[in-house]
Amino acid sequence: MPKMKSNSSAKKRFKKTASGEFKREKAYKSHILTKKTTKRKRNLRKATLVSKVDKKSVQRMLPNA
Repeated sequence: MPKMKSNSSAKKRFKKTASGEFKREKAYKSHILTKKTTKRKRNLRKATLVSKVDKKSVQRMLPNA
């Protein structure tokens, strides 16, 4: 039986929390920032959890997490 490999891109994007959830960073913070409000950019800095719908696919990409 071959080794189970983690998805390399997922390793860089998600971290597992102690309660078993997955933490992720928010999108839309890299460029075209002049038209975005300060409040919007500030809220994009905060990390958030992966939604219930996507949790299964992230779990599949990170079997050893």
